[in-house]
Amino acid sequence: MIIKKRILKTALCGVLSAGMLFTQPAALSVRAEQAAPAAEATPEPTPDPHSAFYSQKPDTDSIKGWPAGPLIEAEAGIVMDVTTGTVIYAKNMDKKMYPASITKVMTALLACENLDMDTRFALTHDAAFGIEPGSSSIYGDDGEEFSVEQALMGLMLASANEMALGLGEQVSGSVKKFVELMNARARELGCKNTHFNNPNGLPDETHYTTAYDMALITSAAYLNPQVRKIMSTTYYEIPPTDHFAETRYLLNHHKMLPGGSYAYEGALGGKTGYTIAAGNTLVTFAKRDNKVLVSVVLQSVGGGYEDTAALLNYGFDNFDRISLGWNRNPSVSILPSEKYILNQEETDTAFYATRAASAIVPAGKTKKELTSTKSLLPPLSGNYRLRYDYYYNDYPVGYGIRYEQNVLSDLIP
Repeated sequence: MIIKKRILKTALCGVLSAGMLFTQPAALSVRAEQAAPAAEATPEPTPDPHSAFYSQKPDTDSIKGWPAGPLIEAEAGIVMDVTTGTVIYAKNMDKKMYPASITKVMTALLACENLDMDTRFALTHDAAFGIEPGSSSIYGDDGEEFSVEQALMGLMLASANEMALGLGEQVSGSVKKFVELMNARARELGCKNTHFNNPNGLPDETHYTTAYDMALITSAAYLNPQVRKIMSTTYYEIPPTDHFAETRYLLNHHKMLPGGSYAYEGALGGKTGYTIAAGNTLVTFAKRDNKVLVSVVLQSVGGGYEDTAALLNYGFDNFDRISLGWNRNPSVSILPSEKYILNQEETDTAFYATRAASAIVPAGKTKKELTSTKSLLPPLSGNYRLRYDYYYNDYPVGYGIRYEQNVLSDLIP
């Protein structure tokens, strides 16, 4: 028995030893893997939080003595002073781009210039159903009656596309003729790179504008009291009609107006826009102290609100409005060019100013640092005009016009 136990013990020891021989390398391998330094994982690249256009500096940075402008996400942007037309900030301001619903600023301007607010009209079938399914609407129905004011509130607060068509038909008789009027009015305002092909801004390859042209259009809208009132309205109700049993409650989509999530001190109105092709578009006018500024951003992100706030802050914080020392008393002036107009070369002509002239300049600058030019404009209602243009380091910052005091009897026939 003892021999058998010894034999068995020897066998068991052999088995255990063999087991150790087979298992030891694996254990050592595990310990070796644990002891080796772990290979560093390649970090994921940090995504760029900005748009592809953010790093582009504004064009106005190239003006000598001009404050450096902010970087914005938008592909194009502008800040313009309404009174003088001075471009304070510009980035790709002449690039042709899609406007989306800020087109409706022109539609509203023409409606206010040509229609009475209390006039009522019935929406046509073409207007009610001539828009893309799912696009912005207040669900105006074929034959449903609205006042011009109600239609304008639907147009500008709720961005109702059918109201754009309806108003266009009321102004010109057809949408086609209204579009022709839109383009004619744009040219009249000085727009050179704009072509409208509908009154609401729905996608169309032949429907485009620029930041500069939209600033001109929005400035004209601001100067129209009725348009300004509508664009500044934050809440409006359209009572039930025989086609719509409930009250329509309209809230202005522009979030920089009082009560909005991006409320901005001094913001008075504006218009939002968005399509996939256009991205976010936004026009805004704001007033602080003695300055009224218009901002336009095209192809922006997040509604364009942060870009707009940055642009308006730049304009308000870095520039002053200065008086050019004009008064409304007649000013006697003789121009070299007048010898081609007046019978006698030495004849003096009395001109007067209808309003005090001013300029927008970098903060702290004075009139002494400006230069000016003078030119004779074609007659208006039979009277000649003198235009004075003012420059800061050769950059236009303001102008004024003097009007001939009396119609001269000795003008060449």
